[in-house]
Amino acid sequence: MAAPQFRRYMQSHQCCIPAPKTAHFQKGNFMSTSAAPQAFDQRKRIRLLWAGGVLVAATAIFSTSRWNEANGSHEAVEFAGVGLVFACILGRLWSALYIGSKKNRELTTRGPYSMTRNPLYFFSTIGAAGVGLMYGSVLMGLLLSFVTWQIFLATAAREEAFLRGRFETAYAVYAARTPLFWPNPRLYLDDPETTFSPLALKRTLFDGLYFLAVFPVLELIEHFHAAGYLPSFFSLY
Repeated sequence: MAAPQFRRYMQSHQCCIPAPKTAHFQKGNFMSTSAAPQAFDQRKRIRLLWAGGVLVAATAIFSTSRWNEANGSHEAVEFAGVGLVFACILGRLWSALYIGSKKNRELTTRGPYSMTRNPLYFFSTIGAAGVGLMYGSVLMGLLLSFVTWQIFLATAAREEAFLRGRFETAYAVYAARTPLFWPNPRLYLDDPETTFSPLALKRTLFDGLYFLAVFPVLELIEHFHAAGYLPSFFSLY
């Protein structure tokens, strides 16, 4: 094939020839497109909490409270637990008003999120302590709150890596002034008004009611112990 004919052939078939792959440089370094940060898989946290719930249920079935019901100390511990559970539900609803369905999509820094970066986890830990007290055991309340706190701390640390990658400087500034878990009321900031998701608020309410639903179950177990239907191998203060 003559040279002019070959050139015309190549020009007419140029669209069929793949373009060569090139490396892009910026200031002497390769430009790379890294994968977007992924949110933490909440199913792992839920599985751990369910495992803790099963452990508590087993403990409640085969043990009793050592607090004396005659002088009212047992009921005082139980009612303190109910109070903490209500505080948990109200706190989670308050948090849901601000974050709603915006979690991992927008950076929320007002309301309860101005005092702690994880108010939902904080109030859930209070609820776990309340469940232990509703069982009638201060020791169980302390144990449940500690285990729940550790689970949420690990979860918050994993979520923080995602949030730093997604919001970058804005999250770094927020994290520098706001505690990770335990709230600081002196840092409270708010806006004159805010918008919320009714669906997220409803879901948070139903989630919180699970804490309260434990109370009649524990009372039923206590009744079975008193009637001799369930064995008791040990007791807890």
